[in-house]
Amino acid sequence: GENVITYDPLWVTLARKKLKKKDLYAVVSSATVARMAKDAQSVSMDVIDKLCELLDCGICDIAEYVPSENEKSPDA
Repeated sequence: GENVITYDPLWVTLARKKLKKKDLYAVVSSATVARMAKDAQSVSMDVIDKLCELLDCGICDIAEYVPSENEKSPDA
């Protein structure tokens, strides 16, 4: 499996701050938000920077690194 950056923390952070996906459109495009919702493609650090500023949070509140299955179990 491939290593993946998941944006699950972003949706948790949004909920905690009582915001919706559309609130992110103030700083990033709806296309970018859609990409993040699918965990499909990487986004630029510029996007992460804007989201951190908008949400007053850290990178770990937006994205999380999930190692592939191969990396999780080196003994396999």
